[in-house]
Amino acid sequence: MRPSARPSSARALASLRELRMQPVRRMKPSAMSKRKVKESSEENAVSISQVQKILRERFCRHCASGKLFGMKQQYRHLLELLKRTTVHGESNSALIIGPRGSGKTALLNHVLKDLGEMKQVSENLLEVHLNGLLQTNDKVALKEITRQLQLENVVGDKVFGSFAENLAFLLEALKRGNRTSSCPILFVLDEFDLFVHHKNQTLLYNLFDISQSAQTPVTVIGLTCRQDILELLEKRVKSRFSHRQIYLMNSFDFKQYIKIFKKQLSLPAEFPDESFAQKWNNNVQHLSEDKTVQDVLQNLFQHTKDLRSLHLLLMLAGSAVTVHHPLLTAADLQEASRQRSTDSKANIVHGLSVLEICLIIAMKHLNEVYDGEPFNFQMVYNEFQKFIQRKAHSMYNFEKPVVMKAFEHLLQLELVQPLERPSVRAQREYLLMKLLLDSSQIMDALQAYPNCPTDVKQWAASSLSWL
Repeated sequence: MRPSARPSSARALASLRELRMQPVRRMKPSAMSKRKVKESSEENAVSISQVQKILRERFCRHCASGKLFGMKQQYRHLLELLKRTTVHGESNSALIIGPRGSGKTALLNHVLKDLGEMKQVSENLLEVHLNGLLQTNDKVALKEITRQLQLENVVGDKVFGSFAENLAFLLEALKRGNRTSSCPILFVLDEFDLFVHHKNQTLLYNLFDISQSAQTPVTVIGLTCRQDILELLEKRVKSRFSHRQIYLMNSFDFKQYIKIFKKQLSLPAEFPDESFAQKWNNNVQHLSEDKTVQDVLQNLFQHTKDLRSLHLLLMLAGSAVTVHHPLLTAADLQEASRQRSTDSKANIVHGLSVLEICLIIAMKHLNEVYDGEPFNFQMVYNEFQKFIQRKAHSMYNFEKPVVMKAFEHLLQLELVQPLERPSVRAQREYLLMKLLLDSSQIMDALQAYPNCPTDVKQWAASSLSWL
């Protein structure tokens, strides 16, 4: 009987082992869990895409969806001015004056956006935007006015005796109904100081003259960074200008600058994914309190209060945001600060040959010896020959045409600039030049230059020690 009992006991032991092993078995992830992970990653990708779109609109455009900082009084003044034109048909003129990046265009866009949302103003205001960089004379400006008012068919092949007659015809064509009422027109002149240089200031004279008359409700808004703009106007133009001036100055301190930093990065309350928006905004709050981030912002604040520079910094940092890196870090802002402050000319020096580096050092040495006086190729070549004879016996002595070719390459790269346009008869070796690099740029470039000869570095250091 015992031999027959062995197989049954063996089977019992085997079944017991199976029972013990069953709870230990790892279950493979189900298709449902995989689907959840995939959906969450897709939602995250959509949120990241929306964040990047919002930040791009804030930083790359003068969009009216952003926020104004320290411009409440100027905003109310400009809004009331344009409201009187659109609602009551009152003509006006004004200048918005401030340094570049102070928010002149952003202020105007905000006011126009808020005006468009008013019932009595909507579809009751025609806008004509001119830029002094594009409309370089009155003829081009008049064509652009005609195009923006969509009056090409009305003008046709008509010939006008003067600029004033042409402009008056355009405004008369906009009269509606019984010709007693007219649609108000807003003329926005960006880079206003460039229009001052037009012949006889005809465009400005006629626009200001119309804004003073009771014929057509016209408002002229000029945007400029020139503080002395009124002194550039002719007497007849100045007499027709209303002398309304709206000044924009970046007068905020560093605490307010930190608040601007937080507002520019924060997501709006209507962001679709509330949980992601909360995480993002909490992270922005944490960044604003981080010492490393504050140091980066402090350096930028001391250099310039221009909000465009802040936008550039935040745009570079925001470009690092991805699905795998969804939140900004202090390291991202540090890297963005490094990229923003990168010297483009120093980067060009990194790609030069050793001969071209030697020529730059020779020019710098001449600048220090002769106190910034201009030099020519022959002087640079003589200085380079002295270096070859003194310190670089092992260096290959280049022939003069080869050195001249290297010098011309520096001229093409705009690291060296001629003082005057070269004439046909002038010899290339004796054209006066100036170097567009300073000593710190040269030394920084040499430190990062790969495999730079020791003799060259020593020569650069010795030449800079003449200061």
